[in-house]
Amino acid sequence: MSFVVDQVRRIDGQLDRLQLSTTRYGSTFSITAAEAHDPAKTTRIAHLQALVKSLSTTSSAKSALVPAPKIKQILEDANLSTTCSTCTQLFEAADDDYEQHEQGATTYEHELEWLLISKATAQTYGEILNTILEQTIPLEDDIWYWDDILSTYRFAGLYSVQTSPLRLWNWSLDIYNDVRGRGGQLANGWKQFYGLVKDAIRERSIVDIQRKVVSPLALVRNEGRKKRDALKRIRYINANALGILLGEGLSNESIHDEGFQSATPRFGGPRDNRNRWKSSVAKSIALMDAVVQKVNDADLHVDKFDDSVASITQDDHYYELHEPSGEQAATNLKPKDVASRLHNLLSHALPKYTSTFNTVVKENGRPSPLIRYWLPATVLLVSSTTILRIAVHRKEEIATWIREFGQTVIDFWTNWVIEPTKKVIGTIRHDESSEVSILSKRSLEADRASLERMVVDFAIQNPDGPALNETQIADMRAKVREGDLTPVLKAYEKDIQNPVKGAIMGNLASALLIQVQKTKVDIEVAMSGIDSILKSQELLFGFIGLTPGVLVTIAVYRWLRGVFSSRKGVQQWARQGRLLLILSETRAYAARNIDRILVGATPTEFGEISYKDHGLLLCEVHLLRQAASGVLPRRIFHDFLVEIDELVDVRTGIDRQQKVVERIRWAYSKWLT
Repeated sequence: MSFVVDQVRRIDGQLDRLQLSTTRYGSTFSITAAEAHDPAKTTRIAHLQALVKSLSTTSSAKSALVPAPKIKQILEDANLSTTCSTCTQLFEAADDDYEQHEQGATTYEHELEWLLISKATAQTYGEILNTILEQTIPLEDDIWYWDDILSTYRFAGLYSVQTSPLRLWNWSLDIYNDVRGRGGQLANGWKQFYGLVKDAIRERSIVDIQRKVVSPLALVRNEGRKKRDALKRIRYINANALGILLGEGLSNESIHDEGFQSATPRFGGPRDNRNRWKSSVAKSIALMDAVVQKVNDADLHVDKFDDSVASITQDDHYYELHEPSGEQAATNLKPKDVASRLHNLLSHALPKYTSTFNTVVKENGRPSPLIRYWLPATVLLVSSTTILRIAVHRKEEIATWIREFGQTVIDFWTNWVIEPTKKVIGTIRHDESSEVSILSKRSLEADRASLERMVVDFAIQNPDGPALNETQIADMRAKVREGDLTPVLKAYEKDIQNPVKGAIMGNLASALLIQVQKTKVDIEVAMSGIDSILKSQELLFGFIGLTPGVLVTIAVYRWLRGVFSSRKGVQQWARQGRLLLILSETRAYAARNIDRILVGATPTEFGEISYKDHGLLLCEVHLLRQAASGVLPRRIFHDFLVEIDELVDVRTGIDRQQKVVERIRWAYSKWLT
């Protein structure tokens, strides 16, 4: 939802509240008994009510703006007649009988027709605002393009190469037209025709001799500078038009006038309110007509735009009706005439503006992709036969590469994604086949039992004193389990004093072998501890093994999605970058757009920015809002819209607008940095 949609919804809501308030205060905006019992009137009223609902912002959940063709169709389907009984009575009434006719002459059908026109005017207002806004914003990209051309000679040279075929074609066309103008025809003889061509080229060379003083790159830069200035002029005029429509249109009839913003009767009662909103609608139609006319004027200077629009509106009867003295005269407007002018605005003025704008932008904007990329396209086309020949000769190799690439992808998916996932799931479910272990099951118990038997047997065979009883043997078993090998070590110490004799006649070999077994048991005990640690972290190791495959898969998926969906991922980062650009962050590459507009604006006598600056501010705020919608959380974005509405409200003054920018910068820095 954009800023324009908010404005249209607000105006539409004011019209609905005005209708309800006039009904509540006893106005004639209600069906009479005579109309209720007339089948033709009842059908007519039901038809008008259906058309009014179709123009309401609540009629569609997808968009609050009704397209211009549909607005025109609704105005045609309304079939407003110039023979309205209410209009006839009001036009025939004298000024002194005005109060009498106002008390009882207005019919419900007549008021419905005015409500239909008001809703159509609000939708037309939104359509014009949206059209100018959407056409003005992209101009910045074209202006940046010409700034790049003017920034370095390298870009200027590249542009010169890109446009060389176009300049050659225009030069050849000029020569051809010159020869045709001299009466040259191939039918008169090739020699004569060739002579005329040589004369035309010679004369053109003499005319262009002064341009040879300037380098070709300077000529290209001068061309780019002219086109950039033309685009800037269009941008400023469109911004000025937006500012006038917002400052004096339905959004805010005038910056210092309440208009029909309140639904309560305050201008002398419901009758004054009813006449005032009719005059406001008429004034808005006249204003939109004048703005759309003057925005197409190619000779109009930016500083003269406001005065030019004012010169048209001051002589417009519809615009005069908005004055306090003209509220009574608003009843003299026929709905048919107002609808006809609105229909003409949609049918002729707005399409003419769009066509003229597109023509000017096409002439001064960046060249088409065909012109910018003709050179690489030509190289690709010329080398296409060579590329095709290489592809045919290496068909088997290419097929092998494709097949191996596919097999590699399958193996990667199986070995680095599927299998690690199965192991993680098995670990969660305590699957024995997925356990992490560095020791065989029961290996430590078997070696420890073997050591115990070896020590006990050694002690029984080589006692230090009397034969061991069962109690001593059990005590020795317990000590061995705790790592105590005292009987073996004593015999080892005794035999080591005479190693040769101990090895041959003693128990040195047995003691050594028992100690080897003890070392093996100690190593297995240490490994058992490590094994316990590994088993306690099985899930962690499972996810570590799964992470590389998942990360690679996600990276490839995001890259493919960006390639096949117009680089949405890149556009997301671009939106955040544009958001930083508009908010004028302290980083070196921030563009300071909003701050620059507010700081550079010249306040009026009321402390407000001009219409042109207001329009430029609206363009930047529109970009800011669109970018923020994809970054901020929903609740935070709702609060952000409140700040945005306060930022574009020129009635608060330029000082307060600058404070709002500062508040946005620190309040939303968490999401905007």
